[in-house]
Amino acid sequence: MKHLFIVNPTAGGKDKTEEVRARVSAAFASREDCFEIYVTKAPMDAAHKIETEAKKAEHLRVYACGGDGTFNECVCGAAGKPNVAVCPFPTGTGNDFCRMFGEERDLFRDLDALLNGTERSIDLIDCNGRCCANICSVGVDARIGTDVHKYSRIPLIGGATGYVVSAAVNMFKGIATPMEIRCEDVSVSGKHTLVCACNGRFYGGGFNPSRDSRPDDGILDVFIAKKVNLLQFAALIGKYAKGDADQMPSLITHVRTSGELVIRCEKEDVAQLDGEALRAKEFHIRMVPGALNLIVPEGMRFFEA
Repeated sequence: MKHLFIVNPTAGGKDKTEEVRARVSAAFASREDCFEIYVTKAPMDAAHKIETEAKKAEHLRVYACGGDGTFNECVCGAAGKPNVAVCPFPTGTGNDFCRMFGEERDLFRDLDALLNGTERSIDLIDCNGRCCANICSVGVDARIGTDVHKYSRIPLIGGATGYVVSAAVNMFKGIATPMEIRCEDVSVSGKHTLVCACNGRFYGGGFNPSRDSRPDDGILDVFIAKKVNLLQFAALIGKYAKGDADQMPSLITHVRTSGELVIRCEKEDVAQLDGEALRAKEFHIRMVPGALNLIVPEGMRFFEA
């Protein structure tokens, strides 16, 4: 078995390569398995590295050392490969995938627990051929989340302030956009605020639209939010962020599906997939059951429930 540590040197705004190298070297001092630490050089470099190594290794375990974006790249490289398993090893700012595991989420920071962990197949979301493990959305939330990087690079703006600036700019542009949406027996058109498909539970730094989505049940929890004004948006987003969307049935439609969600936009828009941007006028979103082998840390009980 080979252990591959994918390090994103820009995750969290601080290069953690040497910290990862020290922790990994110490952990493998008494282990016979081989390991490699690979520092990414460009977007999707992680996926390409995994695809290359998967062809050579009988069994490959991949540890995404970064945030949600790093994990997403590793998921894309590992998806559909029976000899590859992957997990987050958080060193970045955003770790929304891990939040789903509640009090057990910090087990993903325990390297010994990961190295001694088991493997379990989980579902993935496919959007226009790009995979994600957690949440895919289209609408104002996706525009805010994917635009935040534009403002975080500006001096004196960063972290939470970047989200505030991105939100303000996108509010000024308009909350809702024209969409045609089809999912199960729901077929609607007109201006909508957002459409969100959940395989996990948290995104956007802590938004929790679904309290009980599971990444291993073959079901997408889809939330379709109608057009709202600024005052309504404040109420809607408050409920939505806390998992109380079902308390606003006049504004938010909740659909559970194993089928396809289709979103057609009047002009090119952006989908966020685990925080990564995908631009198109039409989005085809579907569940891919059992498409990824997840490394489950030793001691985790989440999948036993």
